[in-house]
Formats: sequence, C-alpha cells, structure tokens
Amino acid sequence: MKDLNELVNTEDQDFFHTYKRLKVVIERGDGCYLFTDKGEKILDMFGGLAVNVLGYNHPKINAAIEDQVKRYVHISNLFYQEKQIALADKILQLTGFSKVFFSNSGTESVEAAIKLIRKYFLGTNKKTLISFTGSFHGRTIGALSLTARRKYRDQFEPLMPGVKHLEFNSLSDLEDNINDDTAGVFVECIQGEGGVNMATDAFITKINELKEKYGFIVVADEIQSGVGRTGKMHGFEHFGLDADIVTLAKGIGGGLPLGAILGNERVKNVFSVGEHGSTFGGNPVAAACGLVIFTELENGLMDKVNRLSEYLFAKLNIMKSKFPEKIKDIRGKGLMIGIELNSPGQPVVEKMMQKEVLVNCTNENVIRLLPPYIIAENDIDLFIDRFSDSV
Repeated sequence: MKDLNELVNTEDQDFFHTYKRLKVVIERGDGCYLFTDKGEKILDMFGGLAVNVLGYNHPKINAAIEDQVKRYVHISNLFYQEKQIALADKILQLTGFSKVFFSNSGTESVEAAIKLIRKYFLGTNKKTLISFTGSFHGRTIGALSLTARRKYRDQFEPLMPGVKHLEFNSLSDLEDNINDDTAGVFVECIQGEGGVNMATDAFITKINELKEKYGFIVVADEIQSGVGRTGKMHGFEHFGLDADIVTLAKGIGGGLPLGAILGNERVKNVFSVGEHGSTFGGNPVAAACGLVIFTELENGLMDKVNRLSEYLFAKLNIMKSKFPEKIKDIRGKGLMIGIELNSPGQPVVEKMMQKEVLVNCTNENVIRLLPPYIIAENDIDLFIDRFSDSV
C-alpha cells in the first residue's frame, strides 16, 4: 500500500477537488473500529455517514456478498432478481407501504420522488414543490433545488424553477405559502445536515392539516434518519407525519450503494413501464446486503438501538450539566444525535481524531453522532471519556 504522502499527491493530481480528506490511511475495519496503516485504532462514531449500520466486517454482510458474487454481480433490470424482490417484499412488510423503486443513492431517490409528483399532477395547476430552511436533499439539480442551504447552491444556479423554501417549524410560513398550486412538500422531520434539528409536533400537524385541505403529496426524506436509525423504522414515525412517499438510502445497503423510494396506495400506480429506471438500481449484491439489514432490524436490532440511545443520552446529559458553558443543547432520536456547542465544533472534531475517535461537525457548531447500531456500552464509555477531555 502507498503511504499517505503518495496517496495525497496522486489524489491531488487525479481527482476533481470535491472532498476534504482526513489525513489517514485506513487498512481495515472491524465492528465499530477503523484501523490505520500506522496501527491506530479509531472508534467510528460517524458510521460512514449513517451508512455502516452493522459496522465493519460484519459476518452476515460478508456472507451475503460472497454468496451473491458467486452467482452474479450484476444483471440487467430486464430480469427478475431473487434478492431484489426478496428485499422489496421485506421492506414493504415492515413499513406498510405499497410499492418500492430501487436507486443507487439518496439523491437519486429524491429525483425519483420529484418525477413521481410531476407525473401524478400532470395536466393540473399543481406545480410548486416545498422544502424548508436547513434542509439537505442531495446534490443533483432537482435535489439541489430542494436543498435550502446556500453553500451548496450558490455556484450552480439557475436551478430548477417552481421550488419554495419555507422556514422550518414556522406555522405562519406554511399557511402563507401552501395553496392549490402546491404539488409536493419535502420534509426531514430530523434534519441531519442542518444540525440534527427536530420538527415540532405543531409543525407536522399543520402540514398534515394543509395536505388534507389542498391534496398535495408529502415526501418524508428518511435518507439519514431511516432504516432504524432513530429507533423506529422511519424517523417520521416519531412525529406522525402523513407521508405518501419515503426516500431512503445510506443504511439500507449496509455499505454498498443502494437507495429506494416507497410509495403508498395513493401513488402506487403512477409510473408506467419506461417512465423511470436505473441501470444499477437494486444491484443484486447490494440487495443481498439490504436483506441482511432489514432481517436484523426485524429480529430485534431496533430494540438495541433504543437501549443504547437511552444509555448514550444519559451520559451526554451528565456532560451537559458538567459543562453548561460548553454544551448548549443535546437533541435527536435513537442513534442520530446532535450536540450543539457554544463555540465552533471543528476544533473538537480534530481533538477527538487525535484521541482516535471519529465524529463529525455540521452546521458549524453541532457535533453529529451516527454510530453503527452494533456499538456497545464500553464503546460509548470510551467516546464519552475522550469527548469530555476534548470539550
């Protein structure tokens, strides 16, 4: 393996400069830990950005990959695929939705949802899509148009027309801007990139009331908060959102590229053959991994998420009471947690990395935790000990 300097130099020459890389070389992962070429053992409290829900080197994931690779790695979506169909059936059984479409990523799932709404209201005056400040829905043009964060948008305008960004948790903004022209409302009940911001009960109730009045489609963006991350199958279940479409990705494939949209009875027959598709969507190897994830969730993994969440929140609240001048707020659900600091968060991230713990900072001062669901109490204790020192 090349050393770090060689990799940095080669990457700098070969890649578009879109990533700010960590200056480490990972040789392998196991459980909740990453191991570097220098022999360092890093506790990963970020889980590949909510992707590695079963951690690294999980035997059931490895076995599913090996078994499917021996059969075939890819065939066209012109064929029926056993693992893909089994995964779809499992997801629909566990969620109560009616139909599924597989993509490769969260952004692709959002794009599919936009198309589904456009087709549903074809020939009507319902054209406007709504999203909210603090939101992040993806980086392609349609998804980026919904993303209400200037730092992602400014260099790429003009974006898709017909999108309104309303104030998150503002009832008056909902009432003043949603009307007969509204086609779809995209909402993250727990905003990940925005700082682990939580929707209020009154806000979600108002969306449901306006949906009843105007008949628009509600899309729950569960790309980060879904697949058991919050202790329920979908994060929006904590809030009572009346969702017609759910967008999924990240944890759904356990580390392989996979996304999906789920649709209820209302939208299940909107798409016709040839109106949407994906060459790689629902890849059989990724689908085999997804089947492992949802089988584990069905067999008690979400109970573990809730138990560990309670343990972690209790430890963090003790820290908050110990350092009230440092920690402003602790919020989230399950194993999706934001720790809002009274100062910039990046120095804390860097101190934690020096102490061999990986965390993330979002929205400038929020430390975001998205650990694997297999994390143990002793791993949490280690995190708390080193986080306390860093804060």
